[in-house]
Amino acid sequence: MAEQQQFYILLGNLMSPDNDIRKQSEEAYDTIPGQTKITFLLQAIRDAACAEEVKTMAAVLLRRLLSSSFEEIYPGLTVDMQTAIKTELVTSIQTEASPNIRKKVADIAAELCRNLLDDDGNNQWPELLKFLFDSVNSDNVGLREAALHIFWNFPGIFGNQQQHYMEVIKRMLVQCMQDQENPQIRTLAARAAASFVLSNEGNAALLKHFSDLLPGILQAVNESCYQGDDSVLKSLVEIADTAPKYLRPNLEATLQLSLKLCADTTLTNMQRQLALEVIVTLSETAAAMLRKHTAIVASIPQMLAMMVDLEEDEDWSMADELEDDDFDSNAVAGESALDRMACGLGGKMVLPMIKQHIMTMLQNPDWKYRHAGLMALSAIGEGCHQQMEAILNEIVSFLLLFCQDPHPRVRYAACNAIGQMATDFAPTFQKKFHDKVISALLQTMEDQTNPRVQAHAAAALINFTEDCPKSLLIPYLDSLVQHLHVIMVAKLQELIQKGTKLVLEQVVTSIASVADTAEEKFVPYYDLFMPSLKHIVENAVQKELRLLRGKTIECISLIGLAVGKDKFMPDASAVMQLLLKTQTDFNDLEDDDPQISYMISAWARMCKILGKEFQQYLPVVMGPLMKTASIKPEVALLDTQDMENMSEDDGWEFVNLGDQQSFGIKTAGLEEKATACQMLVCYAKELKEGFVEYTEQVVKLMVPLLKFYFHDDILLMGALTTSAESMPLLLECARVRGPDYLTQMWHFMCDALIKAIGTEPDSDVLSEIMHSFAKCIELMGEGCLNNEHFEELGGILKGKLEEHFKNQELRQAKRQDEDYDEGMEETLQDEDENDVYILTKVSDILHSVFSSYKEQVLPWFEQLLQLIVQLVCPSRPWADRQWGLCIFDDVVEHCSPSSFKYAELFLRAMALSLCDTSPEVRQAAAYGVGVMAQYGGENYRPFCTGICI
Repeated sequence: MAEQQQFYILLGNLMSPDNDIRKQSEEAYDTIPGQTKITFLLQAIRDAACAEEVKTMAAVLLRRLLSSSFEEIYPGLTVDMQTAIKTELVTSIQTEASPNIRKKVADIAAELCRNLLDDDGNNQWPELLKFLFDSVNSDNVGLREAALHIFWNFPGIFGNQQQHYMEVIKRMLVQCMQDQENPQIRTLAARAAASFVLSNEGNAALLKHFSDLLPGILQAVNESCYQGDDSVLKSLVEIADTAPKYLRPNLEATLQLSLKLCADTTLTNMQRQLALEVIVTLSETAAAMLRKHTAIVASIPQMLAMMVDLEEDEDWSMADELEDDDFDSNAVAGESALDRMACGLGGKMVLPMIKQHIMTMLQNPDWKYRHAGLMALSAIGEGCHQQMEAILNEIVSFLLLFCQDPHPRVRYAACNAIGQMATDFAPTFQKKFHDKVISALLQTMEDQTNPRVQAHAAAALINFTEDCPKSLLIPYLDSLVQHLHVIMVAKLQELIQKGTKLVLEQVVTSIASVADTAEEKFVPYYDLFMPSLKHIVENAVQKELRLLRGKTIECISLIGLAVGKDKFMPDASAVMQLLLKTQTDFNDLEDDDPQISYMISAWARMCKILGKEFQQYLPVVMGPLMKTASIKPEVALLDTQDMENMSEDDGWEFVNLGDQQSFGIKTAGLEEKATACQMLVCYAKELKEGFVEYTEQVVKLMVPLLKFYFHDDILLMGALTTSAESMPLLLECARVRGPDYLTQMWHFMCDALIKAIGTEPDSDVLSEIMHSFAKCIELMGEGCLNNEHFEELGGILKGKLEEHFKNQELRQAKRQDEDYDEGMEETLQDEDENDVYILTKVSDILHSVFSSYKEQVLPWFEQLLQLIVQLVCPSRPWADRQWGLCIFDDVVEHCSPSSFKYAELFLRAMALSLCDTSPEVRQAAAYGVGVMAQYGGENYRPFCTGICI
């Protein structure tokens, strides 16, 4: 009893607001054996005298214990103990008076049951199923709630008996959704039904069988929203994301409900945005299905209405700190929804729907409508690219008028639209409108009374110059430089007198962008800017000026790169000393200091400028760079309960794994990590053997990145791609140390690269890994792969080729789908291009193997032979035939005369392809005939002679 009391105190301390007490308690809790934890936690949950918050804590800890450590603890318990735990949980649900605790115990039961479902789908806790059925039919509302909660939490609870119980499950859900006396039962039943649908998303027959539950789910969405509960609405968003076809029979009703809720200003902003999210998600996951429904047209005014939901703020235009977008605001949510819908449904549908609305808004006397119209124009550019490009003259002429609008926030929105369109429509936008746009932006940058507008005009100029052809920018250099210099000088004075910096930050980046595009043509203006820029770096040392200092460091390094070594060298030493001083203080910088990523990139540019002379600085640079590149993202496997306590606002991003579980990754520091990895590649590329001292530690950093599979985050994907890119470069650096060192390094890379080719899910990252692997083989040559490597690689390449054919079949099946339309065809063609790109990388790998190993690799290649033959069949798409022929070209070029034993498999295809309608196929065939004549030997003579005749 004393031990149990001590445990209660420990539970209380685990909730302490005092960090030290909580940390000590966590350490004490971790030392308790698993079995003892279970006993104490169960006792706490059942103890009626225990405070509710302590019981809640005990329930949460027990669920987490079963979730994270089931295999380590539960199988080691005696059968009696296991039975007692099951009985205790069921008894607690039946007797617990507190609805909150009962729900927590139901979560524990669901978690235990999830772990007790074996690999064959046998539920080793059949008593819980009986309890489930008995409770659903009970008069006790609390028990009905608990049963539905368990089923919602673990919809796979029936295991391999699901088909047998199908009608019972359906009847149970229908009965509960029709419970007129208890709205909470209807809500829970709807959530449970949605959870069941989501867990069976791939079972078309089941979804069809359960389609008549959807009206009940929609009714529950409507009812629960007006009770302040958006849980069923969130479930509907999940269905739209994961199982959109389930909504097809009631799509019109789903759209109408979503539009109604979105338009209802009595609901919370979050509820209205969730209702809009249903439609927007469907536009991404089931665009073809959605394009057929006229109700979708009504969603455009809803988004635009949200974008008008702006607050008056007299101080807005004078703000010197840019706040991050408030993603909870209706205006930002509406803009994001419009952007996504345009990309999802395509411009052919969206532009005609929205064009007149935008034109009307732009003529409204209320500035909020003009602002929203311009922001809408910014948002749809990517999705409506093709359609807007045809009327770009009309759009831009009208758009530029708003740079003179009387309201500063409208002028800001005009700059925003210019900047976005300069990116979306580059370089057409720059070629057509350079004179008008540069003039309008420079004029807007003179708006001294509205610094925020001034800064945004400078930001738009950055977007414009980044993608502007050099020849177009040169005639404007004098005018651009004059304006930028005048503003920089004025804003430097303002910084000294008032401490304001926002415009200066943007102008410094504008100067960098102009220099970057102008390159050597910027030389005459170098002396105009460099003294002031160095002055900023020397003196802007206060914390609030970190971003300005970082951007100025970036600007100096970009100007140096633009004007070249000769012009920059007189300042190079002073600039290097400034950078070195910052680098020396690197350890004192906070982790979120913006100077870090700017510094890292600046060093890499200095490396490009100085070349081999940069090698002397590596001892200073590499320590902090490796520290940043070594940042380990915080990751966690979370269930729904845990996610309720976490937020994407805290820097967490989530990937839904299904079955009420998600994978979370904290993105803080990932941008810096990705940048640092790219800079390491830059050093290896520029310095080659001069980087050899660091190759080993860099390889040890990069290789493990290939094994990090959960990377929905774009920044982490960048780091992974860079990791793959670095491998052949690091081998190149290491060559100077001799063959033994090189081989040792290759062995460390090789297994990870091959495994990554087999497991990498993202096609962009995969193609980079395959390309790097091929480069490494070419560099290392014969003997770099052992038998195990060949066996694994052969299986993986065979799998990639089989997947290629399977994906083509699936795309053909989609072309027979009732929702197939022109928009879906565009998507399918994009998918096809991705597949073909992977096929090119398969060809690259085979080329590297054939060129390194010659004829001795042919027996290994035979496992792939029939698949390559399939590629060159006349019925295959031209890209398949092109790359199939390229592979046979390599066989002939590197493996002759032995290659002739396969000649009957490809000679006819080669001959026919010489007259193919596709130039790519003709080129591959012609190259093949050439290598037959050059390397094939006597056996190929009759074929080559016949072709020539």
